[in-house]
Amino acid sequence: MPRFHKINGNRVQFTAEEEAAKDAEMAQDVIDQETKRNKILQRQTDRANAKAKLIAGEALTEAEADTIV
Repeated sequence: MPRFHKINGNRVQFTAEEEAAKDAEMAQDVIDQETKRNKILQRQTDRANAKAKLIAGEALTEAEADTIV
């Protein structure tokens, strides 16, 4: 489905290059969102592991220690 944008108040269809650039931008946005979500989930996992290891008296990994410092 063609995309349009406004130039000087006129509705103009995207060129093939603009379409490709927009598609690449949208794909990168999805990758960035997933990366951010994965970092948040990893930090939550590290925090939970750190708590369990502290209670059990086990050694922490550096990532786990960073979550509680």
